[in-house]
Amino acid sequence: MERGEEEGRGGRRYCVTGATGYIGSWLVESLLERGFFVHATVRDPAKSMHLVSLWTGSERLRLFRADLEDEGSFDEALQGCDGVFHVAASMQFHVPPHHHHNIEAYVEANILDPAIKGIINVLKSCLKSKSVKRVVFTSSISTITAKDSNGTYKPIVDESCQIQADQVWNTKATGWVYALSKLLAEEAAFKFAQENGIDLVSVITTTVAGPFFTASVPSSIKVLLSPITGESEFFKILSAVNSRMGSLGVVHIEDICSAHIFLMEHARAEGRYICCSESCSLSKLYNLLFQKHPCSNTQRIADKSDNKVDPEISSKKLKDLGFSYKYGLEDIIHQAILCCQDYGYLSPVSQ
Repeated sequence: MERGEEEGRGGRRYCVTGATGYIGSWLVESLLERGFFVHATVRDPAKSMHLVSLWTGSERLRLFRADLEDEGSFDEALQGCDGVFHVAASMQFHVPPHHHHNIEAYVEANILDPAIKGIINVLKSCLKSKSVKRVVFTSSISTITAKDSNGTYKPIVDESCQIQADQVWNTKATGWVYALSKLLAEEAAFKFAQENGIDLVSVITTTVAGPFFTASVPSSIKVLLSPITGESEFFKILSAVNSRMGSLGVVHIEDICSAHIFLMEHARAEGRYICCSESCSLSKLYNLLFQKHPCSNTQRIADKSDNKVDPEISSKKLKDLGFSYKYGLEDIIHQAILCCQDYGYLSPVSQ
């Protein structure tokens, strides 16, 4: 850690946007556990009370009402903060059927414009605050593709393998709306940050799973567990990710939050960082899921990948900076399944 811990971590103050989401709620907890002061922004404080009772060290926590679409609504939350974690984002994957006749116009107006406006509003508030030294932006693996221009998979997938916006518009593959909003918001953020002298770093999250604080099961966990739950809407997303990437990247919720904090604090952090503790083939994921949660109602798939090497979703840039992962694939799946059983989303497995 570059900016030594002896500075007294407790004195530092960070803002987390989207504190009621999966990553946001766990990040608030991770920061409080480490002794930081936290300003958490939520759209509706009344809906966040169950989280406040779960977070430790909540005497160092302040909740702020803020909306990404209201310019200036983050001004108060950012006062006195050393850094901002911009986690808040729309999780919309599809266009409602009644808008299909004018899909482009609907997506521009209702998803892309608000996503871009949201990050710019947060960055404008950072400029006003005078105290914010760095912004860490939560991006997504949906902004990355493993395929080269000929459509063949690259053996190593890194931060340079960005998808092109026009390609997303043209193919409209499953989850394309979310991918486009993340891609364009991130591009707009880096452009605005560069023009205004803001230090911005982005974390490209792979599929996040493990335990959760949220009131409902996070969609990333539903995507990962879709082979055993049989939820077709989420399985379509898993399949789309697998066909774009050639393999599936996963990361534990605790590791993704540690990576956010690591990148906030590391003096040499810059640009984009893929955060993936392990990548695996779809068939390997299937087999692990069945091992941990045997169930009869789901078809196993044959391993079609015998002759090919799955692309490796590489976290080299992040590891080279000194970051290390605590959890591997088996732990992530095991903990996600246990948490979903406690929640009642998955039935307990009779031994």
